[in-house]
Amino acid sequence: MADHPDIAALSFEDALKALEDVVRKLESGETPLEQSLDLYTRGEALRAHCQTRLDSAQARIEAIVAGADGKPTGLRPFDDADAR
Repeated sequence: MADHPDIAALSFEDALKALEDVVRKLESGETPLEQSLDLYTRGEALRAHCQTRLDSAQARIEAIVAGADGKPTGLRPFDDADAR
């Protein structure tokens, strides 16, 4: 599968499109076994890449913290459950 671009260089959107293409090919049932195994391996790598990109994006999202008067007092990580 050397004709595919390096997964690490793909944007989230491009990796997701490539993963969807892999899934379509596997679901078609028309792919030979060896190629299916290669596709599955690539699909797993694409899934992991997408998850890493999503995790990175979530870590950068911040929520505005409001004080008792309703005015913004600062920022906290979006998924900080203790601050809610």
